[in-house]
Amino acid sequence: MWLALPLATGSAASHAVEGWAGAPRVVAIAFLWMSWGIGLVALFAPRPAGLTAVRTIAPAFVVLALVAAIWGDASTLATGAALVGTIVAAALVADPEVALASANGVAYGDERRNPLRTPPALYLAPIPIARAVAVAGIVTAPLLLADERVAWGLVALIGLPLAWLAIRALHTLARRWLVTVPAGVVVVDPMTLVDPVLVVRKNLRGVRAVDATAAPVPGAVDLRLGATLGTVEVGIDGSIDVVRGSRRGRRADTVRPDALIVAVAGRRELLARASRGRPNQAAMPPPSSASPS
Repeated sequence: MWLALPLATGSAASHAVEGWAGAPRVVAIAFLWMSWGIGLVALFAPRPAGLTAVRTIAPAFVVLALVAAIWGDASTLATGAALVGTIVAAALVADPEVALASANGVAYGDERRNPLRTPPALYLAPIPIARAVAVAGIVTAPLLLADERVAWGLVALIGLPLAWLAIRALHTLARRWLVTVPAGVVVVDPMTLVDPVLVVRKNLRGVRAVDATAAPVPGAVDLRLGATLGTVEVGIDGSIDVVRGSRRGRRADTVRPDALIVAVAGRRELLARASRGRPNQAAMPPPSSASPS
């Protein structure tokens, strides 16, 4: 689908910038092609950084297609193709399988990384705002300078560091994993943990699916931040130090939980891997309310 985007959106994009002056038109077209190329590399060679990039670029393409449909003068067929193409591409990019492939693009040895699901509340405003800041911060100054609006272009350069901060924040979401390794299980979550938590096999009681609405077991630490799909419980024998990140009005605190509750992508595969081959890594028997998927 990403390969087909230039065909689906080319006519609408050309009509949208045909009235622009030469230099800004060239800059705009260059940005469109570079963005598409970055997304192409991100999908053919998946990595966490590429996941951040393509999940920022794809929604931006949808917005641009909407703008072209409202204010452009392309045909109905062209604008419709642009809208459908960008929306479908953005929806496919958001699929958890893309995140799973990207996470494991940097895996090494006998390990498997399952991305932790993004807290739903972040989609209400923080993620869209961060993506808008990232895109606008990168493209605004070059477009203004190309249009010889030097003063405004220099002012807009302040958007570059803001874009960098926004990209860093977005990239945090692509670096949250539950990792299965021969030694046990590792929880990597810079949003909730000060340091990654390694639960070695001798301290691991198992990994099991948990119903999203079920109350956490006593002594468990819930790291889901509101996410529920793909909930799993990592059972611990209570001997592992877990340092939770600081919260508003509270300092970081160290606990020794009996379980960690996380929400992952690819839960079925995770449970199959956890129960296969090594007796000490066998998954705990799921409760009656557990879902196998």
